[in-house]
Amino acid sequence: MPLSLRRGRISAIHERHDSLVRLEVDGTACVAYPTVTGPVALEDEVLVNVQARALELGSGGFDVLYANLTRGLDLASAEGAHVMVLPYTPLQHARVHVGESREPAAELAGLPVVCCSLHSQVAPVCAALDGARVAYVQLAGGALPVSLSDTLRALRERGLVASTAAVAPCFDADVQCVSVASALGWARAEHDVVVCALGPGIAGTGTRFGHGGVAAAEAANAALSLGGAAVVAARVSGADERQRHRGVSHHTEAVLALVRGEVVVGEPADGWRDACAGLPLSHMGRSPDDDPDFFAAAYGAGLAARSLVR
Repeated sequence: MPLSLRRGRISAIHERHDSLVRLEVDGTACVAYPTVTGPVALEDEVLVNVQARALELGSGGFDVLYANLTRGLDLASAEGAHVMVLPYTPLQHARVHVGESREPAAELAGLPVVCCSLHSQVAPVCAALDGARVAYVQLAGGALPVSLSDTLRALRERGLVASTAAVAPCFDADVQCVSVASALGWARAEHDVVVCALGPGIAGTGTRFGHGGVAAAEAANAALSLGGAAVVAARVSGADERQRHRGVSHHTEAVLALVRGEVVVGEPADGWRDACAGLPLSHMGRSPDDDPDFFAAAYGAGLAARSLVR
């Protein structure tokens, strides 16, 4: 299916962050990424991509600003950037990448790497790592813009995440990386532990390996190959009435089937409610009270990684 674009004008601006703006175009909810399409203002004439909202999937009920016709044309590329993100797509643009100025570390020397198959695991994992210098690495499989995550903003405000990296095709992090191995090598220099996860949402076909969560296996394999310690955050649930995800999910089993080496699988742990107080916690629309096992397991993975910090 081709792009579904419509023309409109920005009718309201509700929330501004450095790399994300929540707004309305002709009264319809929309998000804009200023690092891609430039700054936005009321009454700007824009093009928006409406396809995900029209199909009731993907972007979660809002449109995405595709181009700002008023002030977003003929924008300059980032200084010193030579490598494209989203290459050969209508949204390709150059960004400075890790490795252009210096070689990332090729040996992790036991650096713990937590591998999450859902973005909703990130908050409890990081809560368990309070006091450690944490690098968040975003993998493909869910939303690509790192800036979309309200969870990450909350974690950074509380000092639970020190810096972020986007692994292609993700973008909008502190640093841009071509591969997960490059991101782990970058993190080795100044961090105690790495948390890898896909962005909010998840792409999926319903088949064993047809879901974005298998990106956690790629992260685990890269960590093991580079001499790191891989910790898998198990997707555990006691709340799904269909029974499909009760206990350890088949998503986690698929991840473990693809890992070529020994990993630590986090176990549900107590103490997560106090540690996560004030953080945004939601899993597939379910609250911590609806599905406590899910958050306890993610918190346990963070504790397991913390015990491996050298």
